[in-house]
Amino acid sequence: MPDSVKINQSTIRLIKGDLTALDVEAFVFYARPDLALGSGFGNAISMRGGSTIKEELEKIGGIKSGEAVATAAGELKAGYIIHAAGPAFHEENIEGKLLITMENALKCAEEKGIKQLAFPPMGAGFFAVPLPVCAKVMIESIKRYLSGDTGIKEVIICAADNRDYKSFAVELAAID
Repeated sequence: MPDSVKINQSTIRLIKGDLTALDVEAFVFYARPDLALGSGFGNAISMRGGSTIKEELEKIGGIKSGEAVATAAGELKAGYIIHAAGPAFHEENIEGKLLITMENALKCAEEKGIKQLAFPPMGAGFFAVPLPVCAKVMIESIKRYLSGDTGIKEVIICAADNRDYKSFAVELAAID
């Protein structure tokens, strides 16, 4: 199965690794609407990135589900973090809400002039978005976005483990 697919002048690439350790222009964090960093990746961002990220988030205050906002990435290798709040815990219309979240995260990156962006499996895991739904919606929305007029040249999906990787590999292979 391919680990990358070309869409127009852009590439979708699938890797395995630690999202917060990537040397990329920006990465997306699946945020809570109150923008508190919390545990898991949020804790890694807080610990590795330093206090400036939390301070910037406190100034913003919060966002609604489906919205995205960018902050600097502090001491992390990335230049920016795009905090995107999406559906959680078996809400109705998870697919539609995740699609809006993805579109807004990509638009936020575009507005910042970001050309390289990495995503985790959005909402899979703690927020209980089913992995097959997550992979399908993410690949579809990224493909659709990159098919349009965009300055984004590379979108990386960073899977933490083999289970996540395999789900995305199947969806990536299905792109025609």
